[in-house]
Amino acid sequence: MLLFLEAIKPGEIILILAVVLLLFGGKKIPELMKGLGQGIKEFKDASKGGADKDNTGKEADDSKGQLK
Repeated sequence: MLLFLEAIKPGEIILILAVVLLLFGGKKIPELMKGLGQGIKEFKDASKGGADKDNTGKEADDSKGQLK
């Protein structure tokens, strides 16, 4: 399924990372990774059926992102 990943060499990975750094800049990359991590966490929570509960089990207010 992911056979193309085996064909990518370390030099090509460095080139891809350099292009991403040039496109988005050093300050924007941490923000992008944080958003990606939050998206993955939300997807995992939704797939487990706990989309409207956070880690403490309290319901989250969707409009403001605060706990009720």
